[in-house]
Amino acid sequence: MAGSLLLLLDDIASVLDDVAVMSKVAAKKTAGVLGDDLALNAQQVTGVNADRELPVVWSVAKGSFKNKAILVPAALAISAFVPWLITPLLVIGGAFLCFEGFEKIAHKFLHAKEDAEHKAKLTEALANPAIDMEALEQEKVKGAIRTDFILSAEIIVIALGTVEQAPFGQQVAVLVTIALAMTVGVYGLVAAIVKMDDAGLYLSQKAGALAQNTGKLLLATAPRLMKFLSVVGTAAMFMVGGGIIAHAWAPLHHFSENAAAMTAGVPAIGGVLAAITPTLVDAIAGVIVGGLVLLAVTLVQRMRGKKTAPAH
Repeated sequence: MAGSLLLLLDDIASVLDDVAVMSKVAAKKTAGVLGDDLALNAQQVTGVNADRELPVVWSVAKGSFKNKAILVPAALAISAFVPWLITPLLVIGGAFLCFEGFEKIAHKFLHAKEDAEHKAKLTEALANPAIDMEALEQEKVKGAIRTDFILSAEIIVIALGTVEQAPFGQQVAVLVTIALAMTVGVYGLVAAIVKMDDAGLYLSQKAGALAQNTGKLLLATAPRLMKFLSVVGTAAMFMVGGGIIAHAWAPLHHFSENAAAMTAGVPAIGGVLAAITPTLVDAIAGVIVGGLVLLAVTLVQRMRGKKTAPAH
């Protein structure tokens, strides 16, 4: 009896160890989405009153838990009944990540004037006492939850792809672990980011050079952190999306491996080059795929616009 119990405990420990390892792999692959997830969600909740920032973050976090409560069972159902869909979904998710990254860059260069005008109008509207701040807050929460659903779907699909060969029980454990960890981690950091300037202002008004200098540092860091997360998130979209496509498309995967092998022979820095070359190849592939998808989407939109345009 004691021996059987020890064997059972050993089996449980082994399964938990496998789950932990697979969760780490899944977390590593989904981490690319997080930079953009953080930046997008932090931006979504800016513009509300300072005393409402944390309640708004909490509302969005609850929406995120509900999103994952839908997405995780859906992903597990796909794995159980139509597992052949996992690879196509991964490729679609990877292409969508690349598209998002490329569209963001293109929008920044092509619509900078419109964005500046929109920001100015938003600032002016927020200063208007006639504006219904509660309605604006609810609108922001709904928008953030919609954004979260898309990003959560990407995270769950990528995580599912890392455990598609594992037993069903381990798939459940890994996806639930990733869903909970990502939600708590992302929205904990979002809360910290949106309150960073408040903490900086509070410390800058305290007596003592250390507190004031720390406050000034936080005030200076907050906007730069947002920009940094946005840049890192965009770059990660290309790397992760391109990597997913590379693993699904054998010629590109072999090209990446051959490129890494060639750079490994470079004196002194061959090891470093061999390590980063696959990532660079993935990123370049991601940029190309993103550009092609954006081109296709733009052409389809223009064709639909012409078809639906009223005749003169």
